[in-house]
Amino acid sequence: MRNCAETVIIGGGIIGCATAYYLAKQGVSVIVLEGSDHIGNGGSSRNGGGVRQSGRDVRELPLVMYGIKNLWPHLSEELEVDCEYHQDGNLRLGKNEKHREILTKLADNARKVGLDVRMIDGDEVRQINPYLSREVTVASWCPTDGHANPLTTTLGFYKMARRFGAHFISGEKVTELRTVKGKIRQVITENNVYEGENVLVAAGLDSRPILTSVGIDVPMSSSLLEALVTEAEPHMFDQMLGTAEADFYGHQTKHGSFVFGGSSGLEPFNKDNGTPVTSSKTAPCICRGIMKYFPDLADARIVRTWGGWMDKSADGVPALGRVDEIPGLYVACAFNGHGFGIAPAAGEQLAKLIVTGETDVDLTELRYDRFKAKI
Repeated sequence: MRNCAETVIIGGGIIGCATAYYLAKQGVSVIVLEGSDHIGNGGSSRNGGGVRQSGRDVRELPLVMYGIKNLWPHLSEELEVDCEYHQDGNLRLGKNEKHREILTKLADNARKVGLDVRMIDGDEVRQINPYLSREVTVASWCPTDGHANPLTTTLGFYKMARRFGAHFISGEKVTELRTVKGKIRQVITENNVYEGENVLVAAGLDSRPILTSVGIDVPMSSSLLEALVTEAEPHMFDQMLGTAEADFYGHQTKHGSFVFGGSSGLEPFNKDNGTPVTSSKTAPCICRGIMKYFPDLADARIVRTWGGWMDKSADGVPALGRVDEIPGLYVACAFNGHGFGIAPAAGEQLAKLIVTGETDVDLTELRYDRFKAKI
Protein backbone atom coordinates (compact mmCIF):
# COMPACT_ATOMS: atom_id res chain seq x y z
CA MET A 1 0.00 0.00 0.00
CA ARG A 2 3.01 2.33 0.00
CA ASN A 3 2.03 3.60 -3.46
CA CYS A 4 -1.47 4.53 -2.30
CA ALA A 5 -2.72 7.57 -0.39
CA GLU A 6 -5.88 9.58 0.03
CA THR A 7 -4.21 12.45 -1.86
CA VAL A 8 -1.32 12.33 -4.32
CA ILE A 9 0.40 15.69 -4.94
CA ILE A 10 2.50 16.15 -8.06
CA GLY A 11 5.21 18.75 -7.44
CA GLY A 12 7.50 19.24 -4.45
CA GLY A 13 7.70 23.02 -4.56
CA ILE A 14 6.31 25.31 -1.91
CA ILE A 15 2.72 24.93 -3.18
CA GLY A 16 2.93 21.14 -3.02
CA CYS A 17 4.74 21.18 0.32
CA ALA A 18 2.28 23.64 1.87
CA THR A 19 -0.76 21.69 0.68
CA ALA A 20 0.80 18.46 1.94
CA TYR A 21 1.37 20.05 5.34
CA TYR A 22 -2.18 21.36 5.74
CA LEU A 23 -3.63 18.02 4.57
CA ALA A 24 -1.38 15.84 6.72
CA LYS A 25 -2.08 18.07 9.72
CA GLN A 26 -5.73 17.06 9.36
CA GLY A 27 -4.84 13.37 9.27
CA VAL A 28 -5.06 12.91 5.51
CA SER A 29 -2.58 10.44 4.03
CA VAL A 30 -0.43 12.19 1.41
CA ILE A 31 2.18 11.19 -1.17
CA VAL A 32 4.18 14.00 -2.82
CA LEU A 33 5.97 13.18 -6.08
CA GLU A 34 8.83 15.46 -7.17
CA GLY A 35 10.26 14.95 -10.65
CA SER A 36 13.71 16.32 -9.86
CA ASP A 37 16.12 15.00 -7.26
CA HIS A 38 15.50 17.91 -4.88
CA ILE A 39 12.47 19.33 -3.05
CA GLY A 40 11.83 22.96 -4.00
CA ASN A 41 14.09 22.70 -7.04
CA GLY A 42 11.99 24.98 -9.26
CA GLY A 43 10.64 28.46 -8.63
CA SER A 44 10.45 27.84 -4.88
CA SER A 45 14.23 28.16 -4.61
CA ARG A 46 14.66 30.64 -7.47
CA ASN A 47 12.63 33.70 -6.52
CA GLY A 48 13.09 37.06 -4.85
CA GLY A 49 11.16 36.28 -1.67
CA GLY A 50 8.40 38.87 -2.03
CA VAL A 51 5.35 38.53 0.22
CA ARG A 52 3.33 41.26 -1.37
CA GLN A 53 -0.17 42.31 -2.25
CA SER A 54 0.57 45.52 -4.15
CA GLY A 55 1.12 45.21 -7.88
CA ARG A 56 -0.96 42.06 -8.18
CA ASP A 57 -3.95 41.37 -10.37
CA VAL A 58 -7.12 41.99 -8.34
CA ARG A 59 -8.29 38.42 -8.98
CA GLU A 60 -5.55 36.96 -6.79
CA LEU A 61 -5.61 39.71 -4.18
CA PRO A 62 -8.23 38.15 -1.85
CA LEU A 63 -6.15 34.99 -1.49
CA VAL A 64 -2.82 36.70 -0.81
CA MET A 65 -4.47 39.24 1.51
CA TYR A 66 -5.97 36.35 3.47
CA GLY A 67 -2.56 34.70 3.82
CA ILE A 68 -0.79 37.87 4.93
CA LYS A 69 -3.45 38.56 7.54
CA ASN A 70 -3.93 35.04 8.90
CA LEU A 71 -0.92 32.84 8.10
CA TRP A 72 2.36 34.67 7.50
CA PRO A 73 2.58 36.45 10.90
CA HIS A 74 2.93 33.18 12.85
CA LEU A 75 4.38 30.92 10.15
CA SER A 76 7.90 30.73 11.60
CA GLU A 77 6.52 29.57 14.94
CA GLU A 78 4.15 27.09 13.32
CA LEU A 79 6.76 25.56 11.00
CA GLU A 80 9.54 25.69 13.63
CA VAL A 81 11.93 27.37 11.22
CA ASP A 82 12.94 31.00 10.74
CA CYS A 83 11.07 32.08 7.60
CA GLU A 84 12.80 35.49 7.98
CA TYR A 85 9.44 37.15 7.46
CA HIS A 86 9.53 40.96 7.50
CA GLN A 87 6.31 42.95 7.20
CA ASP A 88 7.89 46.34 6.68
CA GLY A 89 6.06 47.47 3.56
CA ASN A 90 6.60 47.57 -0.19
CA LEU A 91 7.71 50.59 -2.20
CA ARG A 92 6.99 50.35 -5.94
CA LEU A 93 9.11 53.10 -7.42
CA GLY A 94 8.64 55.45 -10.34
CA LYS A 95 10.59 58.22 -12.03
CA ASN A 96 8.22 59.87 -14.50
CA GLU A 97 4.61 60.53 -15.42
CA LYS A 98 4.22 57.21 -17.23
CA HIS A 99 5.34 55.40 -14.08
CA ARG A 100 2.89 57.46 -12.02
CA GLU A 101 0.03 56.37 -14.29
CA ILE A 102 1.00 52.68 -14.01
CA LEU A 103 1.32 52.79 -10.23
CA THR A 104 -1.85 54.85 -9.75
CA LYS A 105 -3.93 52.38 -11.75
CA LEU A 106 -2.58 49.43 -9.78
CA ALA A 107 -3.17 51.20 -6.47
CA ASP A 108 -6.71 52.29 -7.40
CA ASN A 109 -7.67 48.76 -8.40
CA ALA A 110 -6.20 47.30 -5.19
CA ARG A 111 -8.02 49.76 -2.96
CA LYS A 112 -11.33 48.65 -4.51
CA VAL A 113 -10.87 45.23 -2.93
CA GLY A 114 -9.79 46.65 0.42
CA LEU A 115 -6.00 46.82 0.25
CA ASP A 116 -4.26 49.60 2.19
CA VAL A 117 -2.05 51.09 -0.54
CA ARG A 118 -1.54 54.74 -1.45
CA MET A 119 0.48 56.96 -3.75
CA ILE A 120 3.30 59.07 -2.28
CA ASP A 121 5.72 61.61 -3.72
CA GLY A 122 9.50 61.46 -3.83
CA ASP A 123 10.03 63.33 -0.56
CA GLU A 124 7.83 60.90 1.38
CA VAL A 125 9.53 57.97 -0.37
CA ARG A 126 12.88 59.13 1.03
CA GLN A 127 11.38 59.57 4.49
CA ILE A 128 10.58 55.84 4.38
CA ASN A 129 13.86 54.88 2.67
CA PRO A 130 16.51 57.63 2.79
CA TYR A 131 18.91 55.66 0.57
CA LEU A 132 16.82 56.20 -2.56
CA SER A 133 18.12 58.72 -5.09
CA ARG A 134 16.46 61.96 -6.18
CA GLU A 135 15.50 60.25 -9.44
CA VAL A 136 12.58 58.63 -7.61
CA THR A 137 9.70 61.07 -7.87
CA VAL A 138 6.71 58.86 -7.08
CA ALA A 139 5.86 55.49 -5.55
CA SER A 140 3.03 53.35 -4.29
CA TRP A 141 3.31 52.38 -0.63
CA CYS A 142 1.72 49.29 0.92
CA PRO A 143 2.69 49.04 4.62
CA THR A 144 1.43 45.46 5.07
CA ASP A 145 3.65 43.96 2.35
CA GLY A 146 6.99 42.35 3.08
CA HIS A 147 9.42 39.57 2.23
CA ALA A 148 10.67 36.22 3.52
CA ASN A 149 13.23 33.51 2.80
CA PRO A 150 11.97 31.06 0.12
CA LEU A 151 14.45 28.32 1.04
CA THR A 152 13.71 28.14 4.75
CA THR A 153 9.96 28.57 4.25
CA THR A 154 9.77 25.72 1.73
CA LEU A 155 11.95 23.62 4.02
CA GLY A 156 9.62 24.36 6.93
CA PHE A 157 6.52 23.18 5.08
CA TYR A 158 8.37 20.07 3.88
CA LYS A 159 9.71 19.21 7.33
CA MET A 160 6.38 19.66 9.10
CA ALA A 161 4.43 17.80 6.40
CA ARG A 162 6.76 14.84 6.94
CA ARG A 163 6.33 15.10 10.69
CA PHE A 164 2.58 14.70 10.23
CA GLY A 165 3.07 11.67 7.99
CA ALA A 166 3.28 12.94 4.41
CA HIS A 167 5.51 10.76 2.22
CA PHE A 168 7.83 12.57 -0.22
CA ILE A 169 9.44 10.81 -3.18
CA SER A 170 11.95 12.77 -5.27
CA GLY A 171 13.32 11.75 -8.65
CA GLU A 172 9.87 10.43 -9.56
CA LYS A 173 8.83 12.16 -12.76
CA VAL A 174 5.13 11.91 -13.58
CA THR A 175 4.32 11.05 -17.20
CA GLU A 176 0.53 10.86 -17.18
CA LEU A 177 -2.70 10.63 -15.21
CA ARG A 178 -5.39 7.97 -15.58
CA THR A 179 -9.03 7.88 -14.65
CA VAL A 180 -11.20 4.96 -13.58
CA LYS A 181 -14.89 5.25 -14.49
CA GLY A 182 -14.43 8.98 -15.10
CA LYS A 183 -12.79 9.72 -11.73
CA ILE A 184 -9.12 10.42 -11.19
CA ARG A 185 -7.34 7.42 -9.77
CA GLN A 186 -3.82 6.77 -11.01
CA VAL A 187 -0.61 8.77 -11.33
CA ILE A 188 1.87 7.15 -13.68
CA THR A 189 5.61 7.78 -13.37
CA GLU A 190 8.52 6.41 -15.34
CA ASN A 191 8.89 3.57 -12.84
CA ASN A 192 5.72 3.23 -10.79
CA VAL A 193 1.97 3.63 -10.53
CA TYR A 194 0.50 5.59 -7.62
CA GLU A 195 -3.16 5.65 -6.63
CA GLY A 196 -5.22 8.20 -4.75
CA GLU A 197 -8.77 9.37 -4.21
CA ASN A 198 -7.58 12.91 -4.98
CA VAL A 199 -4.73 14.20 -7.12
CA LEU A 200 -3.32 17.73 -7.04
CA VAL A 201 -1.18 18.83 -9.99
CA ALA A 202 1.21 21.53 -8.72
CA ALA A 203 4.23 20.95 -10.95
CA GLY A 204 4.84 24.37 -12.47
CA LEU A 205 5.44 24.23 -16.21
CA ASP A 206 5.30 20.43 -16.15
CA SER A 207 1.66 20.69 -15.07
CA ARG A 208 0.49 21.35 -18.61
CA PRO A 209 1.61 18.09 -20.25
CA ILE A 210 0.53 16.13 -17.16
CA LEU A 211 -2.97 17.61 -17.28
CA THR A 212 -3.34 17.19 -21.05
CA SER A 213 -2.97 13.42 -20.52
CA VAL A 214 -6.57 13.52 -19.26
CA GLY A 215 -7.77 16.21 -21.67
CA ILE A 216 -7.35 19.27 -19.43
CA ASP A 217 -5.35 22.23 -20.70
CA VAL A 218 -4.12 25.26 -18.79
CA PRO A 219 -2.49 27.59 -21.33
CA MET A 220 0.88 28.71 -20.05
CA SER A 221 4.37 29.33 -21.33
CA SER A 222 7.87 29.68 -19.91
CA SER A 223 9.54 32.95 -19.01
CA LEU A 224 13.04 33.18 -17.53
CA LEU A 225 13.50 35.07 -14.27
CA GLU A 226 17.04 35.98 -13.25
CA ALA A 227 18.39 37.19 -9.93
CA LEU A 228 21.58 38.06 -8.09
CA VAL A 229 22.76 38.21 -4.50
CA THR A 230 25.45 40.46 -3.06
CA GLU A 231 27.91 40.09 -0.23
CA ALA A 232 26.58 41.07 3.18
CA GLU A 233 26.35 44.84 3.62
CA PRO A 234 25.58 46.96 6.69
CA HIS A 235 21.87 47.14 7.41
CA MET A 236 20.15 49.77 5.25
CA PHE A 237 16.42 49.07 5.01
CA ASP A 238 13.74 46.39 5.49
CA GLN A 239 11.18 47.25 2.82
CA MET A 240 10.47 45.09 -0.22
CA LEU A 241 11.14 47.05 -3.41
CA GLY A 242 9.78 47.02 -6.92
CA THR A 243 9.37 49.42 -9.81
CA ALA A 244 6.56 50.55 -12.04
CA GLU A 245 7.96 48.72 -15.05
CA ALA A 246 9.27 45.74 -13.04
CA ASP A 247 12.85 46.28 -14.25
CA PHE A 248 14.13 45.20 -10.85
CA TYR A 249 12.81 44.08 -7.47
CA GLY A 250 14.36 42.89 -4.25
CA HIS A 251 15.22 43.40 -0.59
CA GLN A 252 17.98 43.20 1.99
CA THR A 253 18.07 39.84 3.74
CA LYS A 254 18.34 39.16 7.45
CA HIS A 255 22.10 38.58 7.27
CA GLY A 256 22.78 41.68 5.14
CA SER A 257 22.98 40.46 1.54
CA PHE A 258 20.79 42.09 -1.09
CA VAL A 259 18.71 39.86 -3.34
CA PHE A 260 17.63 41.56 -6.56
CA GLY A 261 15.80 40.18 -9.55
CA GLY A 262 15.34 41.75 -12.94
CA SER A 263 15.56 41.40 -16.66
CA SER A 264 17.79 42.22 -19.60
CA GLY A 265 14.87 42.13 -22.00
CA LEU A 266 16.63 39.33 -23.89
CA GLU A 267 14.79 36.31 -22.45
CA PRO A 268 13.58 35.01 -25.85
CA PHE A 269 17.23 34.40 -26.77
CA ASN A 270 18.02 32.29 -23.70
CA LYS A 271 18.07 28.58 -24.43
CA ASP A 272 16.35 26.12 -22.12
CA ASN A 273 18.67 23.12 -21.95
CA GLY A 274 16.93 21.68 -18.91
CA THR A 275 19.04 23.63 -16.43
CA PRO A 276 18.07 27.24 -15.65
CA VAL A 277 21.02 29.45 -16.57
CA THR A 278 21.58 33.18 -16.42
CA SER A 279 22.70 35.41 -19.24
CA SER A 280 25.97 37.32 -18.83
CA LYS A 281 24.03 40.41 -19.89
CA THR A 282 21.34 40.31 -17.21
CA ALA A 283 23.29 41.05 -14.02
CA PRO A 284 24.96 44.17 -15.51
CA CYS A 285 21.54 45.38 -16.72
CA ILE A 286 20.01 44.88 -13.27
CA CYS A 287 22.97 46.57 -11.58
CA ARG A 288 22.88 49.65 -13.82
CA GLY A 289 19.25 50.13 -12.90
CA ILE A 290 19.82 49.55 -9.19
CA MET A 291 22.66 52.08 -9.00
CA LYS A 292 20.35 54.80 -10.32
CA TYR A 293 17.94 54.07 -7.50
CA PHE A 294 20.57 53.29 -4.81
CA PRO A 295 23.91 55.06 -5.41
CA ASP A 296 25.24 53.69 -2.11
CA LEU A 297 25.20 50.17 -3.56
CA ALA A 298 27.55 51.00 -6.45
CA ASP A 299 30.45 49.11 -4.84
CA ALA A 300 28.45 46.10 -3.56
CA ARG A 301 29.96 42.84 -4.80
CA ILE A 302 27.86 40.17 -6.47
CA VAL A 303 28.35 36.69 -4.98
CA ARG A 304 26.32 34.72 -7.49
CA THR A 305 23.45 34.84 -9.95
CA TRP A 306 20.74 32.33 -10.76
CA GLY A 307 17.83 31.83 -13.11
CA GLY A 308 14.52 29.98 -13.12
CA TRP A 309 11.73 29.29 -15.57
CA MET A 310 8.41 30.84 -14.61
CA ASP A 311 5.08 29.18 -15.46
CA LYS A 312 3.34 32.11 -17.10
CA SER A 313 -0.41 31.85 -17.68
CA ALA A 314 -2.20 33.36 -20.63
CA ASP A 315 -3.87 36.02 -18.47
CA GLY A 316 -1.36 36.60 -15.68
CA VAL A 317 -3.01 34.84 -12.72
CA PRO A 318 -2.79 31.24 -11.47
CA ALA A 319 -5.09 28.32 -12.15
CA LEU A 320 -6.28 27.08 -8.78
CA GLY A 321 -9.00 24.72 -7.62
CA ARG A 322 -10.97 21.63 -8.60
CA VAL A 323 -11.49 20.23 -12.09
CA ASP A 324 -15.22 19.60 -12.39
CA GLU A 325 -14.96 17.29 -15.41
CA ILE A 326 -12.77 14.84 -13.50
CA PRO A 327 -13.86 14.31 -9.88
CA GLY A 328 -10.93 14.19 -7.50
CA LEU A 329 -8.57 16.21 -9.72
CA TYR A 330 -7.23 19.59 -8.56
CA VAL A 331 -4.81 22.10 -10.11
CA ALA A 332 -2.41 24.69 -8.69
CA CYS A 333 -0.14 26.05 -11.39
CA ALA A 334 0.66 29.04 -13.63
CA PHE A 335 1.61 31.32 -10.73
CA ASN A 336 3.42 33.81 -12.98
CA GLY A 337 6.33 34.33 -10.61
CA HIS A 338 3.92 35.30 -7.79
CA GLY A 339 3.71 31.86 -6.17
CA PHE A 340 5.91 32.25 -3.11
CA GLY A 341 3.99 34.94 -1.24
CA ILE A 342 0.62 33.36 -1.98
CA ALA A 343 1.75 29.79 -1.22
CA PRO A 344 0.65 29.43 2.43
CA ALA A 345 -2.86 30.64 1.61
CA ALA A 346 -3.04 28.55 -1.56
CA GLY A 347 -1.92 25.42 0.28
CA GLU A 348 -4.29 25.93 3.19
CA GLN A 349 -7.30 26.67 1.01
CA LEU A 350 -6.56 23.78 -1.38
CA ALA A 351 -6.34 21.42 1.59
CA LYS A 352 -9.67 22.67 2.88
CA LEU A 353 -11.22 22.31 -0.58
CA ILE A 354 -9.99 18.72 -0.89
CA VAL A 355 -11.21 17.74 2.59
CA THR A 356 -14.48 19.67 2.88
CA GLY A 357 -15.34 20.80 -0.66
CA GLU A 358 -15.37 24.44 0.47
CA THR A 359 -12.91 27.32 0.96
CA ASP A 360 -12.80 30.45 3.10
CA VAL A 361 -11.63 32.51 0.12
CA ASP A 362 -13.61 32.56 -3.11
CA LEU A 363 -11.41 30.98 -5.80
CA THR A 364 -13.91 31.42 -8.65
CA GLU A 365 -11.80 34.01 -10.50
CA LEU A 366 -8.84 31.62 -10.49
CA ARG A 367 -10.63 28.58 -11.94
CA TYR A 368 -8.69 26.77 -14.67
CA ASP A 369 -11.70 26.67 -17.00
CA ARG A 370 -11.85 30.46 -17.40
CA PHE A 371 -9.84 29.89 -20.57
CA LYS A 372 -12.58 27.80 -22.19
CA ALA A 373 -14.51 29.22 -25.12
CA LYS A 374 -17.89 30.54 -24.04
CA ILE A 375 -20.75 29.05 -26.07
